[in-house]
Amino acid sequence: MSRRTATPRAATSASLTPRQLWGRARGALLLIAVALIGGLVLATVRSGDHGGRLDPRSADPHGSRAVAELLKAHGVSVDVFDTLADATAATSADTTLLVTTPDLLTPEQQSTLYGAMSRSAGRTVLLGAGAASLDTLAPGIATDLSAAVATRAPGPACTLPAATRAGTADLGGERYRTGTAPTADACYPADGLPTLVRLPGPGTGTADTVLVGSPELLYNKRLAQQGNASLALQLLGSRPHLAWYLPSLSDLPPDPEASDDPGSAFLDLIPSGWLWGALQLALAAVLAAVWRARRLGPLVPERLPVAIRASEATEGRARLYRRTDARDRAATVLRTATRDRIAPLLGLPAKDAHSPDLLLSALSARIPTTTAAVHRTLLFGPAPADDAALVRLADQLDALEREVRTS
Repeated sequence: MSRRTATPRAATSASLTPRQLWGRARGALLLIAVALIGGLVLATVRSGDHGGRLDPRSADPHGSRAVAELLKAHGVSVDVFDTLADATAATSADTTLLVTTPDLLTPEQQSTLYGAMSRSAGRTVLLGAGAASLDTLAPGIATDLSAAVATRAPGPACTLPAATRAGTADLGGERYRTGTAPTADACYPADGLPTLVRLPGPGTGTADTVLVGSPELLYNKRLAQQGNASLALQLLGSRPHLAWYLPSLSDLPPDPEASDDPGSAFLDLIPSGWLWGALQLALAAVLAAVWRARRLGPLVPERLPVAIRASEATEGRARLYRRTDARDRAATVLRTATRDRIAPLLGLPAKDAHSPDLLLSALSARIPTTTAAVHRTLLFGPAPADDAALVRLADQLDALEREVRTS
């Protein structure tokens, strides 16, 4: 008894080899990998020692990590706050409150901050306070045209101990007028107006307010120059605690007239880094789709898994026509093929092969023994009524083609 061996199934034209799959997918995978690596690098860079301007946690040139480390080395604790409520709650007699950009605060926030400054016996340092905040936070002080940040030499030109010990320093920015505050210490003048002002606190308390026209002496890139480090340590390190407040637009109070939109509230909870990452992935997906999109062009021949003889294909199509009784379609195919073959024999171009007037006129001139009506019925007539009529039509077309070839 013979045993039949199983033969492997032949691959069809639709199946893809692993190499073909890799060739089609490697482009999209490469774009996804580049997007992921870029996102990881961006997240790593942002999560390191980099931060915003005047951020005591940032080692960037415009950060302030250097002065924060110096303060910690001298026994001063530094706490960073992003909200006004937390910053004002930390004020006390042994705390210095540093406000980096007071002009960002709203009038209501400025009033809240001034109330905390008045109740506290500590020091408040305002960096770059301008006309938007001086009326509330430093009554009696006005601002003039700003000056460029430069080394103010030969010295502070005032009796403030912190300034006299520091000597020359890089100051500028806002220039202040102290006409209605005669007890203020006005230091480091630029064109006759001070760029650093100390206002003693109201009453007999020890609270005071220091206005610094420019925050650049606290930058990492400038701290080692001139007497910047000494001045910064004395202004910010007079108390054992330092509350470093970084105002931002996210700290603005909510608008009571704004509608509660769940969609916007959900988006507000998503960190900005994730939104940028999603945007990069979406852009990468669009680029991959454009790159891999199929464009219109000539047909590409595909290698068939097996070779099929023309006679078999013809018989298969004929069986399909017969199964569906498509005699009209079969007759059309036969007549079209005949017209395509005899047109060159009659001296007609291919575009005129299916024009009744031109083809029949040339055919009558070639075979005058047959009338044009017979030729019209044969080449452009109605569909056969039955299979027998279709067979007769095929025979007649074959005979007509032989007659044209031999005439």
